[in-house]
Amino acid sequence: MDNLFTNMHNNMKPLAEKMRPKNLDEFVGQQHILGEGKLLRRLIQANKVPSVVFYGPPGTGKTTLARMIADSSNSNFVKMNAISSGVADAKAVIEEAKKTFEMYGKKTYLLLDEVHRWSKSQQDTLLASLEAI
Repeated sequence: MDNLFTNMHNNMKPLAEKMRPKNLDEFVGQQHILGEGKLLRRLIQANKVPSVVFYGPPGTGKTTLARMIADSSNSNFVKMNAISSGVADAKAVIEEAKKTFEMYGKKTYLLLDEVHRWSKSQQDTLLASLEAI
């Protein structure tokens, strides 16, 4: 819902955020997985995207693609950075996602950026949630 500050907020966004693609047709690159008839595109269109791991250098569209997947399925999208967030933060998001799904049937996509910065034992705390999907 728009309010008095909506336009002001939109005008203050960085250019990269303003230009970020909103749907698969606007997404440039990654045609080997997102091209017409390719597996990931079909999964997105069918609203059947499982847990996925995106990797690659900055600017290749990992965050944009994750956000588009969540938006296309009317799901929640939570972005966390493993450098500034800990296991407790991730567990809290996972618990809230479980409640939201149980109450409303609405999925949550968690983008845990820089997860490779966590220790193996920290990463292992996510396994139960990933395997339950």
